[in-house]
Amino acid sequence: MINLISDTVTKPSQAMLAAMMAAEVGDDVFGQDPTVNELEAYTAALFGKEKALFCPSGTMTNQIAIKTHTQPLDEVICDYTSHVYQYETGGYAFHSGVSMNLLQGTNGKITADQIAAAIKPDYDWLPVSRLVVIENTCNKGGGSIYQLPEIQPIRALCSEKGLALHLDGARLFNALVETGESPSDWGAAFDSVSICLSKGLGAPVGSLLLGEAAFIKKARRLRKVMGGGMRQAGYLAAAGLYALKNNVDRLAIDNERARKIGAILATKDYVETVRPVQSNIVIFDLAGETTAADFLEKLEEKGILGVAFGPQTIRLTFHLDVTEEMINRVEDTLENW
Repeated sequence: MINLISDTVTKPSQAMLAAMMAAEVGDDVFGQDPTVNELEAYTAALFGKEKALFCPSGTMTNQIAIKTHTQPLDEVICDYTSHVYQYETGGYAFHSGVSMNLLQGTNGKITADQIAAAIKPDYDWLPVSRLVVIENTCNKGGGSIYQLPEIQPIRALCSEKGLALHLDGARLFNALVETGESPSDWGAAFDSVSICLSKGLGAPVGSLLLGEAAFIKKARRLRKVMGGGMRQAGYLAAAGLYALKNNVDRLAIDNERARKIGAILATKDYVETVRPVQSNIVIFDLAGETTAADFLEKLEEKGILGVAFGPQTIRLTFHLDVTEEMINRVEDTLENW
């Protein structure tokens, strides 16, 4: 079975497993796991931040960031398709007591002008605009990519208006292998950054929250109260280190494979539209009355798994566990549908 449901389905390679088993570990709640400490220091330096915090998931890093940047009765400004709004179980309300100010961006991307227009005036019957969240790449936008020139006006606006700026960089490295931009430049543009290790990078578990020392000190306490304090987490951190040191450049392969599949789908009469393919995600809308459920059932019969993103919308996601032979099978299947 060719699993294109998500890049979260990847499994550790033998080399990654060997690195995990060789890890030196301690108790991370006491700050005494040397491999966790190495991962945090390595990633913080990569992005030019003072500190990093290793967490079980990207949802946790995002929710900690929101909680750290805000207080109850504040609001978060983001695109309506953002992961922090769509897929984190309303955690912004549960953990932080904040509301969402949702913008209608283009393929998940919002602009400084849109944000400026959305900032609330200082009236006591309105929430306080406090935090902007940007997602790169934009999952529900079809894996669309922000580039730094698009972020810089947003950074300037947030600095001028006193808003914090957080990056949900769950698939940021898929963007960076396309743009050639550096992690440190992206780190400099944001007050906090979340990086996921368990998607295209291939680690089994884990995300990192990056920021300045005082921010991470508070975030560490919030990680504990959310149940994210781990003990001998170095076995997992070793997988993250391996991923960051060995699996970043190869993300370009996943992006290119997605483009090839997107180009095939764009020529087919059973497809109404294909979102612009910029990274490792392909989202397409079916023509006629074919439902996503029907299409996926037939696709599974041919040995391929995808996921519904709407009544007639499908997402296919490419990752390191997809071989060249598998890609050829996917191409043949879609060509001859």
